[in-house]
Amino acid sequence: MISLSKKGSCSSQLCLALCAFGLALLEDLSQALPVEDQDYYLQEIINRDHYYSYPGPDEEFSPFTEQPGQEETTPVAEAEEPPRFRSAKKELKQKKGNKKEKSILEIPPAKNGNKKGEKNKKGNEKMPDGDYESRRAYKDVRESCPPLGLETLKITDFQLHASTVKRYGLGAHRGRLNIQAGVNENDFYDGAWCAGRNDPYQWIEVDARRLTKFTGIITQGRNSLWLSDWVTSYKVMVSNDSHAWITVKNGSGDMIFEGNSEKEIPVLNELPVPIVARYIRINPRSWYEEGSICMRLEILGCPLPDPNNYYHRRNEMTTTDDLDFKHHNYKEMRQLMKVVNEMCPNITRIYNIGKSHQGLKLYAVEISDNPGEHEVGEPEFRYIAGAHGNEVLGRELMLLLMQFMCQEYLAGNPRITHLIEDTRIHLLPSVNPDGYEMAYEVGSELGGWSLGRWTQDGIDINNNFPDLNTMLWEAEDRKRFQRKVPNHHIPIPEWYLSENATVAVETRAVIAWMEKNPFVLGGNLQGGELVVAYPYDMVRSTWKTQEHTPTPDDHVFRWLAYSYASTHRLMTDARRRVCHTEDFQKEDGTINGASWHTVAGSINDFSYLHTNCFELSIYVGCDKYPHESELPEEWENNRESLIVFMEQVHRGIKGMVRDLSGKGIPNAIISVEGVNHDIRTASDGDYWRLLNPGEYVVTAKAEGYTSSTKNCAVGYDMGATQCDFTISKTNLARIKEIMEKFGKQPISLSIRRRRQRARQRRQRR
Repeated sequence: MISLSKKGSCSSQLCLALCAFGLALLEDLSQALPVEDQDYYLQEIINRDHYYSYPGPDEEFSPFTEQPGQEETTPVAEAEEPPRFRSAKKELKQKKGNKKEKSILEIPPAKNGNKKGEKNKKGNEKMPDGDYESRRAYKDVRESCPPLGLETLKITDFQLHASTVKRYGLGAHRGRLNIQAGVNENDFYDGAWCAGRNDPYQWIEVDARRLTKFTGIITQGRNSLWLSDWVTSYKVMVSNDSHAWITVKNGSGDMIFEGNSEKEIPVLNELPVPIVARYIRINPRSWYEEGSICMRLEILGCPLPDPNNYYHRRNEMTTTDDLDFKHHNYKEMRQLMKVVNEMCPNITRIYNIGKSHQGLKLYAVEISDNPGEHEVGEPEFRYIAGAHGNEVLGRELMLLLMQFMCQEYLAGNPRITHLIEDTRIHLLPSVNPDGYEMAYEVGSELGGWSLGRWTQDGIDINNNFPDLNTMLWEAEDRKRFQRKVPNHHIPIPEWYLSENATVAVETRAVIAWMEKNPFVLGGNLQGGELVVAYPYDMVRSTWKTQEHTPTPDDHVFRWLAYSYASTHRLMTDARRRVCHTEDFQKEDGTINGASWHTVAGSINDFSYLHTNCFELSIYVGCDKYPHESELPEEWENNRESLIVFMEQVHRGIKGMVRDLSGKGIPNAIISVEGVNHDIRTASDGDYWRLLNPGEYVVTAKAEGYTSSTKNCAVGYDMGATQCDFTISKTNLARIKEIMEKFGKQPISLSIRRRRQRARQRRQRR
């Protein structure tokens, strides 16, 4: 037996020998390689046959691979059938030197977003070489891990590093899946990480900050209107200390993964076996011949439990709400609505407002203490989601909200009970179910930025409404214009109502729904950003694409937007990283839509100008289609905001407009002095006017009635101020009513006829 001292002596001698050998190799390489490439090659040489490398048939299982837990007795032949990948391209151009030299690279087939869910025939895909443990790990990779969070910004900029960068705006911090470039693609906000040089020694690295089981990589090219840049193949390396790296192998050779064939469609490559490490590095080996090394990526990995890591325990988000946190396809969504209705039949009702282009019903859920009926004096609120089918977070938040409100009502939560009893709430989770089904088919990470955004016939619902802004502004600019346009309830133009107009059937269904119900406040949930946008969404100056264009109720819209943003966990956080290119912190997470980017025919502008409803666009997350594992955290981010925003429907004034007999007068106009935008009473004569705290001079008027004016004060406490009006008919209106009642003609008409008969008599004489 060797003593401990002898052991230490042997170990020291062995270390010295290895160091001398490494220095000798480094000296030889330094004479042949450029300075910037020495470190890369030194790491590769030192890591050859490293103790972290993959085991041979008679070797022990690698510490980097997943440790075996239970004995697996299933034969390899009976292993789960792997998903089908795209066929591999064996010959790819490696950009090296003159960029024309070709090399034969071993490339595993990549998984394209359009191929998700397809199955391959058994035996088509090679099993990794190695012993029984390696085969078992190959099967375990099918237990998919979620994204680490490059797209959702859970991975911070400080966790991303790169060998070189072309400029700051193309740094490693921009190498996030689906990140969008600014219109000008400037030095701060470009659409990818791009290496400073085009050679096979470049890399981008992710620090997971804890041991993580890596299972796959998703890549895209550069988001750009002008350039075409993407990586066509790459290697993957891992490390525990960011100094010693090993390359993922397929048997004894380095594995080359197939990259992208264009810049926008994400491509997934799964590792042959799960690998446990802290750092992962992507090393591009070839790229589009006419472009440069540019990548956007997401890493799939399962962080291993680390009870000693205070940083991660402090930042992990959990929820205590017992809700169904998953993505629901059309059938599952309908079933969930049915479950909620069965749990709370006294306060819920399921109905549909129409059908999609493919015939799917547009289901909505009403939540009220008297579902199915409009109660006089009770305001109506709506949430809409899924106008863009691939922005699915809003859809799932609506499904979670209806579950939550049902559960809390049954539990006796006084806040939710009060809201339900005093408000008629409508939730429409999926305006574009056809587009959603397209995005759902490929999954949360592989759909890209636009798949499923439009309807089946290629229409963007969110911008498909009539442009009433132009009609209003033209009338205001041309004061002598004979055809007067009101400042509210502007009629829909005839061309829009024709069958040949480019209008989605879903849009027509939403318009009919908006006209049928007296909505007071609404929010349409969208994705891809974290901000609340309020109208106008269209600029008034025809030659501009961005211009602050406020409505007459700008002060109210600002408050409504801030009420959501300020109660969201992230929107007003000054330390939050911008999602893509826009920093909305200067206005506390809110923005006037036209000052962001102009849109003609938006749902917000149409709702404000054609109905009484004040509507805002609420962008609920940077990731349009977050992974299922992210839903509990996203729910916690938005839950309080969703409730607070609904409560704002009770801010301002409300009341009845009646005649002398006490009957409600429909379509009466409510005007507020100093605000050039009126609203109208509902069919029962009740109205709701959203206003900020203050004193207002309010006038009620209707055709055939004398007007009535009152001073109405709005306080800071929640709850609208009651402000009722009783108006009487004008003398002319009463005379007409009497004449019509008794079948007699108006006096003015009989006088005209007597005069005409007198003239006829004089002519006869």
